[in-house]
Amino acid sequence: MKIVVLAGGLSPERDVSFSSGTMACNALLSLGHKAILVDLFFGLPDWDGKTDLFEGAKPLPPFRVSETEPDLDALRLSRKTGFNEYIGLNVPELCAQADIVYMALHGDCGENGKLQAFFDSRGIRYTGSGAAGCRNAMDKWISKQMFESAGILTPRGVLLRAGEPFDPDSLPLPCVVKPCNGGSSIGVSVVTERRDLYDALKLAFSMENTILVEEYVKGRELSCGILGEAALPPIEIIPLHGFYDYKNKYQAGAAREVTPAEIPDEATEKLQRIALSVFRLLGLSVYGRIDFLLTETGDAYCLEANTLPGMTPTSLLPQEAAVVGYSYEQLCDTIIRLSLEKNHG
Repeated sequence: MKIVVLAGGLSPERDVSFSSGTMACNALLSLGHKAILVDLFFGLPDWDGKTDLFEGAKPLPPFRVSETEPDLDALRLSRKTGFNEYIGLNVPELCAQADIVYMALHGDCGENGKLQAFFDSRGIRYTGSGAAGCRNAMDKWISKQMFESAGILTPRGVLLRAGEPFDPDSLPLPCVVKPCNGGSSIGVSVVTERRDLYDALKLAFSMENTILVEEYVKGRELSCGILGEAALPPIEIIPLHGFYDYKNKYQAGAAREVTPAEIPDEATEKLQRIALSVFRLLGLSVYGRIDFLLTETGDAYCLEANTLPGMTPTSLLPQEAAVVGYSYEQLCDTIIRLSLEKNHG
């Protein structure tokens, strides 16, 4: 098949996306597909629209994620032309020539549902969940309200909007401050002292105009992947220092990951059951990953759902899939197959 692996984009998770996309592209090439990696943001300004780019597809060198997120303002200034603010020149045209687009994007530009809706309008097939499910999962406030309405345990939270007054003394402590639509823990702070709250709020607001302040829940960090209609074995994440932030997620050796998680069978079954419920509640399909905190008393707090989980060398979903017999290549192939079987809309 002809496959465009779409990565990069104008997102703080741009580098993570390139790492995922590079690995996925090479895996698809090894399976015999004609796969090419394309940057959503910069696109293909020099492509004439006629040359068959798929014929020259070759394996790519590994992409290493830096310890800090990219400078998006500098990226904006460096691009000369584009289809629109977020989509580079000739990207829609090339994607229309492909049998399917493998979505290796992370963050708002690829997971908020807008790109999925755009592809739907043009009849372009792509991997992963459709527009509505992505929109529900990307907005952590919407997700939280849906969780609460369905009786799914989740940390209590407060939504703050830039420019609207609020009483800092009313916010819970300790707490977690995070952008409402972000990912990869970019802009996230764990606050234990009220004197540190201002800096945490300032950081989160520098990323987005809406942020979430949640009560801090002490527990083991676990994640449960979904592939098709099956929940994968949960994985436990144990950062060697601090919490599971951007650096600890993508720098090799910064965190210890245990798969399957060393928890009682009943806890495993509970997490898998809730993960499937969340997946269906949000309207997701094909694959995803649901993040949890498991307390000493056995309570499982659902934090969020990821519609395009990382596929980097340190990512969680491939590790979970490996436990049940999927190689990385088989996982990518399964994602393609399941995506072709479903209808978006």
